[in-house]
Amino acid sequence: MARIAEQLRGLGQPQAALLRWLAVAAAYFVGGRLGLLQQIVVAGAKVTPLWPPTGIAVTALLLLGTAVWPGIALGAFLVIVDIGPLHPASFGIVAGNTLAPLAACLMLRGVGFRTELDRLRDGVALVFLGALAGMLISSTVGSGSLWLSGSVPSKDFWATWSAWWTGDAMGVLVVAPLLLALLRFRLPEEREPYDWAEPLLVLLGTVGLTLVATGSSLSLLFLVFPLLIWAALRFQLLGAAPCVLVLSVITIAAAVDHRGPFSHHDIFATMVILQALNGSAALTGLLLSAIIAEQQAMYRRIEQACLGLAEVVARLAPGESSPGWPPKDGGRP
Repeated sequence: MARIAEQLRGLGQPQAALLRWLAVAAAYFVGGRLGLLQQIVVAGAKVTPLWPPTGIAVTALLLLGTAVWPGIALGAFLVIVDIGPLHPASFGIVAGNTLAPLAACLMLRGVGFRTELDRLRDGVALVFLGALAGMLISSTVGSGSLWLSGSVPSKDFWATWSAWWTGDAMGVLVVAPLLLALLRFRLPEEREPYDWAEPLLVLLGTVGLTLVATGSSLSLLFLVFPLLIWAALRFQLLGAAPCVLVLSVITIAAAVDHRGPFSHHDIFATMVILQALNGSAALTGLLLSAIIAEQQAMYRRIEQACLGLAEVVARLAPGESSPGWPPKDGGRP
């Protein structure tokens, strides 16, 4: 999205704005179609345990600016039209799906959020402001619209609301970090072919372990967490985010089909277990990646400060030899 924004600068303002809206709407629509592949019926309403468009919308607003909100509204409208005929609640759902990521973006900007996600405070802000707080709007407006139109009875309102909220929040927690990491990824100039073996091994291991865990009636999904930690420690967000995504997709498919550890639970228990697992995985990958990235940045700043100090010492005492920094033998200079 950042590259697209740079290419559009050469166009006129109206044309560039229209193209941005259409691009965001198309991305939202594609994400919605992918999310609708796995649905769960809660209290008569179809909800998705993972709604990718919320992550797409928040990412677009953070990178392209809040002026792209019409593209989000258009994408939400197209998804609803594609599902079925319009009804009075449809316009409330479109409004909620537009206002929620917009509010999340404004709250994140208000606390100085950085899209690099290289600080712990950025990870915490994305979790609590971008996902949990921001998506309260879409779930409340959407569920309220269905209740007012009579599509959801009063006794089932909170079940629908909670499923809607967790699905939208998971979309932000799982999809937004992945998009932010991929959009800023640059291939290193010099890299050996075998350097790709470790991240590929971690990703394939996550897929294999998740398939094994979801194919057994035993509760073995916790076995995936060491791989998530490994990915976050070694490759930060770019390694952890894809692993979290594949874990979420595979477990959602198992929950929808009532397979493995989800086979003996009702729909409410299944949703609780599923969202607790996916939420814990997303939090583990996101926050641990942010901590490691922050520590590495601090180390680089300390190293630069030591290099600068060594230069100052060399200028003050030009006749004395200096071993430099950092020491080549790993010992003290």
